[in-house]
Amino acid sequence: MGFLDSFFSNREIKRLEKKVQLVNSYSDRMKKLSDDELVGKTDEFKKRLKSGETVDDILPEAYAVCREASERVLGMRHYDVQIMGGIVLNEGRIAEMKTGEGKTLVATLPVYLNALTGDGVHVVTVNDYLAKRDMEWMGKLYGFLGLTTGVIVHGLDNEERRQAYNADITYGTNNEFGFDYLRDNMVIYKHQMVQRPLNYAIVDEVDSILVDEARTPLIISGRGDKSTSLYTQADTFIKTLKNEEDYIINEKENASTLTEEGLQKAEKFFGVESMTDIANMEIYHNIGQALRANTLMKLDVDYVIKDGEIVIVDEFTGRLMFGRRYSAGLHQAIEAKEGVKIQNESKTLATITFQNYFRMYKKLSGMTGTAKTEEEEFNSIYNMDVVQIPTNKPVIRVDQNDVVYTNEEAKYNAVVEEVIEKHATGQPLLIGTISIETSEMLSDRLRKKGIQHQVLNAKNHEKEAEIVAQAGRYNSVTIATNMAGRGTDIILGGNPDFMANKEMRKLGYTDEVIAFATGFAPSHDEELLEARSTYQRILSEKKEELKEEQQKVREAGGLVIIGTERHESRRIDNQLRGRSGRQGDPGETRFFISLEDELMRLFGGERLQSLVEKVGMEADEPIEARILTKNIEGAQKKVEGRNFGIRKSVLQYDDVMNTQREIIYTERRRVLEGEDISGQIQNMIEQTAEAVVAEYTHHEFSEEWDLRGLFAKIAIVFGLHLPEFENTTDIDKNELIERLKEEALKKYHEQEAKIPLENFRELERVILLQSVDGRWMDHIDAMDQLRQGIGLRAIGQEDPVRAYQLEGFDMFDAMNDLIREDTVRFVLNVNLEPKREEPEVIERKQVVKMDTLTERDPATKPEASKEPVKGKTKVARNEPCPCGSGKKYKNCCGRNA
Repeated sequence: MGFLDSFFSNREIKRLEKKVQLVNSYSDRMKKLSDDELVGKTDEFKKRLKSGETVDDILPEAYAVCREASERVLGMRHYDVQIMGGIVLNEGRIAEMKTGEGKTLVATLPVYLNALTGDGVHVVTVNDYLAKRDMEWMGKLYGFLGLTTGVIVHGLDNEERRQAYNADITYGTNNEFGFDYLRDNMVIYKHQMVQRPLNYAIVDEVDSILVDEARTPLIISGRGDKSTSLYTQADTFIKTLKNEEDYIINEKENASTLTEEGLQKAEKFFGVESMTDIANMEIYHNIGQALRANTLMKLDVDYVIKDGEIVIVDEFTGRLMFGRRYSAGLHQAIEAKEGVKIQNESKTLATITFQNYFRMYKKLSGMTGTAKTEEEEFNSIYNMDVVQIPTNKPVIRVDQNDVVYTNEEAKYNAVVEEVIEKHATGQPLLIGTISIETSEMLSDRLRKKGIQHQVLNAKNHEKEAEIVAQAGRYNSVTIATNMAGRGTDIILGGNPDFMANKEMRKLGYTDEVIAFATGFAPSHDEELLEARSTYQRILSEKKEELKEEQQKVREAGGLVIIGTERHESRRIDNQLRGRSGRQGDPGETRFFISLEDELMRLFGGERLQSLVEKVGMEADEPIEARILTKNIEGAQKKVEGRNFGIRKSVLQYDDVMNTQREIIYTERRRVLEGEDISGQIQNMIEQTAEAVVAEYTHHEFSEEWDLRGLFAKIAIVFGLHLPEFENTTDIDKNELIERLKEEALKKYHEQEAKIPLENFRELERVILLQSVDGRWMDHIDAMDQLRQGIGLRAIGQEDPVRAYQLEGFDMFDAMNDLIREDTVRFVLNVNLEPKREEPEVIERKQVVKMDTLTERDPATKPEASKEPVKGKTKVARNEPCPCGSGKKYKNCCGRNA
């Protein structure tokens, strides 16, 4: 298989090389063009696309234009291998390029080309810092070529977001893009939407976003109404239990469960007869989350406490995930465990997985330094293959075999000794850890040995760019928790650009002026030109200062990478390794491992243990052998396979929701577009009439029909009384249906005539959208409940996913029936009264009073009304809801009153 992979890879590279030659054939022509002539190419390309040419037709010439403009504006000219990467990205594939190969510049080629269509291009990054940096940096190039650029970061208002999305090119994070999509499908008016249709996306660090983060769906939540006292009680109870006796921890499955003894203690503590009884499921669920919080979730590994709040730590990038919370009460359980304020549990308003969000783009591509190990997943889920692009210069870095110790203490002692030894030579060192806890422990040990160093983890991520930029200086030592998506290259001897930027800020220049000064765009502004001159002078000085140091670092052997533990994913290890040896630099990497490491304990297997026992090694004696490294990689493959299974399972279940989500959102979009839905409302009236009558007359004999219930329901839903039928038991069902339809449609047209037609059409849209939103939110909750319990079907030899599909679609049909009924009830029973205002105002404004329609969000009130929605009669919160649902008013139409 290795031979075949190599054969097909070489054939692919040869194909790309031919296309690169075609791009190069335009180089001389582009060099001869003036700036104005080069910029004029953008309009020329746009006209050619409108006349029928495709982006593939103009690719060679457009890439040549972009490369020439980049040299003039940014001072960077794309290498041939970067053009290869750009061709792969345009084809909707993944370009795997090593760290330091300039992926940010590579993306400019397909971004420029595809932005020419006018349909928008999204460049997706892993954090706000990179999105803003790349937009400002590469935006100079796009601006020169006549294209607009925007950025989506946390904290923007709707108008700022809309402007950014309307730009030709939009930078942003996966979370922001996904949440904006969900929010757009919750608005009541079209003008509140911000995104355009999803056209083309390039995902930077594609493995991190489309694989690592794909296990966690995006969720927009609203405040729930559950009490928080149960979390404290559950936590108090769990802290009285003993491991092995009252509960069992399965670290391999990352799960913990109560034993029989534990269950009995729970029943006694909470005063219930049977903890597994359906009436006690909420208590049982909270006990389970409290157990998980206390036994599996670790402080400074999974989360940190910052300003009195629990903040999640991203396990792949080591960054703090502000604004993100664990779902299903786990976050509250951790808050109870740590004694911080417990926030209210939330209710899911909208949700989507990253898999299903990104599959909606017409064309999707990605780039990263490490994707080949996950190619099967990219193929099966996103229909994208991985192309490994050659490096610009040969890699001369030396990757040493892993060193294995029997216990962690011996391993960390060896790491410290290695640091002392390498530090003495002047080689810069980057020590990679997989948790904040380990990074701080190592920092403490190095401090005691008198080794000066920097620590980069989630607790000081504000200094991230500065720490990473200077990690290649002579004699420097840096400890970093995970290195995925840092976005800043480690340059041997130090980063002169970063130092020059820092010096400019000291001199009082603003970020906007520095952004201009670092580019090559033309200007007649004397202040800007003076700033550019100052920057170039400082940059030259810094380069000269660092020249000797850079040579010293190279002669010393380059950057040394020390891994203190193997991550469960080979990609994360490769990302750490890739920080050394960029652009042909010398370097060295080595991982230090102990048999007590989590990966080794859980997945190393008995073979590795027995191998060590045969050798008879001492605690502080290392084993260094290729066979051990292979065993460790085998353990990682096991975990990767298991994680792929988890993500695939998440996707299988979400595919059911996704089909339903697409139906709901498509219908919603149609209504938002302002389409006349009066015909649809009348159909709903007729369908609801048939459904209501069928519900109460489904028995074969009329004596068994619930006529009392039927006419009560007709009064609630349609606001009608049919005395000729109510006062007799001799009823013809079909005649009743036809009469009900006739009266209901008559009432509908009476309602329609009460206010200006345009206002009534708008009212219909608002009512339908709110009915859809309310029932859809309830449906999401119901589907989540179904999913939590569906796994038990496997015990009865039933496929849980298949059962989820069948029951989910039955629930979806039932939801649609309720939407129809809600809409009919609201439309036929809404009170329409003219507002008492000045005469000229009455003509263009109407007050809408509704019997049971409540506002779910103050921001979504109908613009035709400036008054709050009020009911005709006050309903007590604990009384049955007048809509006839059978629920209490506070849990139904009055939930947001």
